[in-house]
Amino acid sequence: MNYKYENSERLDPRLHRFINLLGAAPEKRNLTRDEAVAAANTPDAIAGREKWQQFVNLSDIEQIAPSKGLKIWSEKVTSHPDNNSINLQIIRPDTDEILPCVYYIHGGAMSQLSCYLGNYRAWGRMIAAHGVAVVMVDFRNSVGPSSVEETGPFPCGLNDCLSGLRWLHANSEKLRIDSSQVTVSGDSGGGNLSMALAIKLNRSNELKLIAGLYLFCPYLMGDYPNDAFPSSIENNKILLDLNGNGPVLGYGIEHLEQRNPLAWPYFAQDADLKGLPPVVISANECDPLRDENIFFYRKLLAAGVAARCRLIMGTMHATEMFLPTACPEISHDGAAHLALFTKK
Repeated sequence: MNYKYENSERLDPRLHRFINLLGAAPEKRNLTRDEAVAAANTPDAIAGREKWQQFVNLSDIEQIAPSKGLKIWSEKVTSHPDNNSINLQIIRPDTDEILPCVYYIHGGAMSQLSCYLGNYRAWGRMIAAHGVAVVMVDFRNSVGPSSVEETGPFPCGLNDCLSGLRWLHANSEKLRIDSSQVTVSGDSGGGNLSMALAIKLNRSNELKLIAGLYLFCPYLMGDYPNDAFPSSIENNKILLDLNGNGPVLGYGIEHLEQRNPLAWPYFAQDADLKGLPPVVISANECDPLRDENIFFYRKLLAAGVAARCRLIMGTMHATEMFLPTACPEISHDGAAHLALFTKK
């Protein structure tokens, strides 16, 4: 990620103040995956991640996301086919009631971050407060570690997300989860993995495992800038800088070149999308990914999917879960809408 941004009168003034606190990161283009991984693990890069973590951990406060009435714990799960370990963070109302479930995949361009960061802990509590269970998966990132130290390119993260979903279903009775009401949701790179997971399930005739998809600012295409999507140019450097290629190289450039929809769902064909359960795409006005999100919504409609698209004005990429302290009403509204969608 890049914290450099261009001034925009369209952006909520509260977001300007928070972005200013982060300062700027230099643009970087790498030549190989090894270079991208090395660049992401230099002392300066690690210091930058620690600064980011300190910043987003400010969101993990009771005033923003109360924990009263919630039960929170973690599970360590074996992922297949690699037999590696992944972590699941589970947040739900502290009752024995069988509840609908949000299976949540964190953002970070499939390459970094963790569902255990303060902003995601708060975001999970916001969702669960609306009477649903939340299972957040910490998978193998492609570049920098999550709570799982091991990293790996595509399809490592996707396999981990599928393994976590299958574990959820196998343990739904213990978790007091209604296995017929599981929504897969994610932001940014987590939105990519959510849609890729649905395509993978569609290909293996396992769509019964999910009742819906809710994608926040999904990172679907990987090839930027793109004249067909003006937001990738006009909104570039408002939080995100799409000129860098580290996440694409880290995930596996060959899969972008091959237009593999399991790695980059933007390239999905009608056959990949037909039969998917209802989908909501939530796009943000000042996000570089805004126009590809709207394009993909229309692609879903053309394939016969019951899809809806929300456009949240004045917001940048992943405002809802990245900065709940800046715009708490926007975060709470997004959490409430996701929970309502999951209950239907």
